[in-house]
Amino acid sequence: MSVTPKDRALLNLLLEDGRASVSSLAQRLGVTRSTVQARIARLSADGVISGFTVRTGPAADEGQITMLVCVVVMPQVAQKITEDLKSIAEVRRVYAVNGQYDLFVEVMAPNVSNIDRVIDQIGALPGVERTLSMVVLATKLDRR
Repeated sequence: MSVTPKDRALLNLLLEDGRASVSSLAQRLGVTRSTVQARIARLSADGVISGFTVRTGPAADEGQITMLVCVVVMPQVAQKITEDLKSIAEVRRVYAVNGQYDLFVEVMAPNVSNIDRVIDQIGALPGVERTLSMVVLATKLDRR
């Protein structure tokens, strides 16, 4: 399945506002409502759209500390470590990366004590060789 330029335009509009009405989307795209409905159904069926969800704004994270943890893991346990990270509530995102680190873990917690505990938890996972942590001071751009 290929994503057409109109599909990409529709996806961009949905990323801006996932609650936009079909008629509003149709008007902005210059197509009919039924065309938009059909495209959304096709994109969903083909797995291009995997679901609709709530995206929180900065107010939801007010008072939280965000830490980025770079992790080096033994290759044979990388998948297990990723599964273990899912069970830590403060872990927001896990990225597989190339270079001197294997995983990039975004952690969010209300205070330094919790962050410290989570970093210790990550470092204690079997197969984690080392970590490097950085505090996020500010988000300069977020297109999600």
